[in-house]
Amino acid sequence: MERKFNKQPKLHIKTGDTVKIIAGDDNGKTGKVQSVNLEKRKAIVEGINMVTKHVKPTATSPQGGIEKKEAAIHLSNLMLVDPKTGEATRTGRKPGENGKLVRYSKKTGEVING
Repeated sequence: MERKFNKQPKLHIKTGDTVKIIAGDDNGKTGKVQSVNLEKRKAIVEGINMVTKHVKPTATSPQGGIEKKEAAIHLSNLMLVDPKTGEATRTGRKPGENGKLVRYSKKTGEVING
């Protein structure tokens, strides 16, 4: 997976994609990707993998208390949802119209925009 010149890995999931969780406590749920951490190969999905965090009172939040927020999930536990069919699908890469690589659904063969 390591590339020769550009050391940034090519991932099957990008920010803004709709994904399905295939492992863990939230198995079977779907959500939208908020951010992707390339170094750790983890993503934060909206409303999935919620954890409680104890927050001390500060000047910005004088109340403090307990917050619920999303925690990161490893990319191997996420599967892209095909926008046309609404089902989870594996992805591949092929050259597009202008020569750049584009993602496509291996289930339908359709190009995935994003």
